[in-house]
Amino acid sequence: MIGKLTGIIDMRGSDHVLLDVRGVGYVVYVSERTLMDLPGRGEVAALYTDLVVREDLLQLFGFPTLLEKEWHRVLTSVQGVGAKASLAILGALGPEGVSRAIALGDSGALRKAPGVGPKLAQRIANELKDKAPALMAVEAGPAVVRDAGQATTPFAPEAHAAPPRVPAAGQAVPEAMSALANLGYAPSDAARAVAEAQAGTPDADTPGLIRAALRLLAPKG
Repeated sequence: MIGKLTGIIDMRGSDHVLLDVRGVGYVVYVSERTLMDLPGRGEVAALYTDLVVREDLLQLFGFPTLLEKEWHRVLTSVQGVGAKASLAILGALGPEGVSRAIALGDSGALRKAPGVGPKLAQRIANELKDKAPALMAVEAGPAVVRDAGQATTPFAPEAHAAPPRVPAAGQAVPEAMSALANLGYAPSDAARAVAEAQAGTPDADTPGLIRAALRLLAPKG
């Protein structure tokens, strides 16, 4: 199983890139969001990958983070959601947006993805609502490498340097989820509260997100 590729972007298509890894070219299909975020031709990039094997087809799909790869795996477990539909959803919302939409049961947000109609969006929201909390608790670190200077020596030690640290704001959701779990809240309740709090204050740090979520969880009346 090919789980991750690091190499030179040799070509960019409308929905894929050709990644040159030690002289071997891999066609990797990516979402529109990922394609826009990748560096240019001749630069080094790294992608987590998922290999789809069929009788007449072998396709690699690429993701900038392990969180996005895991959401792809979970989305394609829903009947009617193939790899291309999953990429459309992730391209429209991003993994964090998918987490929020499913935690909140917001099928309308899922319909923003091309080709996803009301029935399919509702099915996704219903079937995956119990899986959102665990994925929201995942800390996602980027795999994309950006350094044109590595193009001539793509496999020098620098090309394998650890990905940049996730900003504090990017850690707020998993840390808030962990804090609420430690306070005894059910994962589904914590996920909905954190998702709603983050939607209202997307730049909130961990303490701010926890306070906002606790206000939403407080008994009404």
